[in-house]
Amino acid sequence: MHRLSAEAPRVQRWGAELAAVLSGGGRLLACGNGGSAAEAQHLTGELVGRFRGDRPPFSAIALHADTSAATAILNDYGEHEYFARQVRAHGRPGDVLVALSTSGTSQNVLNAAKAAAQEGLTVWGLTGPAPNPLATLADDAVAVDAPSVATVQEAHLAIIHALCEAFDAAVGGVR
Repeated sequence: MHRLSAEAPRVQRWGAELAAVLSGGGRLLACGNGGSAAEAQHLTGELVGRFRGDRPPFSAIALHADTSAATAILNDYGEHEYFARQVRAHGRPGDVLVALSTSGTSQNVLNAAKAAAQEGLTVWGLTGPAPNPLATLADDAVAVDAPSVATVQEAHLAIIHALCEAFDAAVGGVR
């Protein structure tokens, strides 16, 4: 995991940018499949709840968590539109989409990133080894160069925690 230390300035910057967006009334959307969905929901839970100390809640939505919307979208539009349709519904210019994909090739995540760009959202990717399509599509990305999906997901969790730490520091919410 020592390779992640090179990403610390990027994650610190993301934390400060996210604090500005959410403090200004914007929201964070997050998406991923399988373990990456769990990581996305972990991130949104930390922002709506709290990471370390008490602070106000912030708007953050894990796009896979609404099962009624999910089943309707999957039935009516197909799996490739699963996240993209929700980005179009919930995202506003200036919001942030965190897109997680260990391969960087998940079509529904790529479509979400494309929809986010079209809607004026900032897209941050958390992926496995680059090059990959998500790292290319995202405005900024951390591509974890690890040999296994499990290691990539473990690194993504560490990055999410570092992002939350930077976010809390930027909003001054640790009490």
